[in-house]
Amino acid sequence: MTADQILKELKKHTNKKNLAGMARFGIETDKAFGISIPVLRGLAKEIGKDHNAAVELWKTGYHEARILCSMIAEPEKMSPALMNKWANDFDSWDVCDQCCNNLFVYTPFYKEKIFEWNDSKKEFVKRGAFALIASCTVHRKELDNDDFLKFFPLIEKHSADERNFVKKAVNWALRQIGKKNKFLNVKAIEFAQKLVFNDNPAAKWIAKDALKELTNNKIQVRLKT
Repeated sequence: MTADQILKELKKHTNKKNLAGMARFGIETDKAFGISIPVLRGLAKEIGKDHNAAVELWKTGYHEARILCSMIAEPEKMSPALMNKWANDFDSWDVCDQCCNNLFVYTPFYKEKIFEWNDSKKEFVKRGAFALIASCTVHRKELDNDDFLKFFPLIEKHSADERNFVKKAVNWALRQIGKKNKFLNVKAIEFAQKLVFNDNPAAKWIAKDALKELTNNKIQVRLKT
């Protein structure tokens, strides 16, 4: 399917009720169709991997089109420049997270982008760095404990960023690392216990929220077994 054909198919699935829900979650709906993720995954399965179509589809600027791009683009064909281009186009937390989780984390450049994007002044590019860290805990099986410990300085450095979508991503990264295994759980709890004494409200919230989940009995039981 061409990008134009895919876009026409997306328009068929427009759901105005979902658009209202998206707006409540802080997502711009001017160029959105209100299509759910399960429906997009179904379309992605029908289309299959098509990197050229993804590149062209991204240019349309439509919300769900860009999420679909993250599902049909080919990680091995992504370049650092194209990753930067797409990241700089992010205008919502869900497009950011879907791109990181479905696509960017599988590229050879994911670590490079974590350490590059975390210093970005753009809210959603910076979020991308921490969304990638969170995605690593699931998708990069080759990473060991030491690899994840290297992310703690980034979490500490940016825990004072009070922008909502950055703050929540930093928190997400910390929680995901702390749920990876028992060793990292202990380290993440120790880290959060120190961070909770930070005077910055964002850092304090990140620490308290992470501690609430990481010390939860269900998490502790799962990690022990």
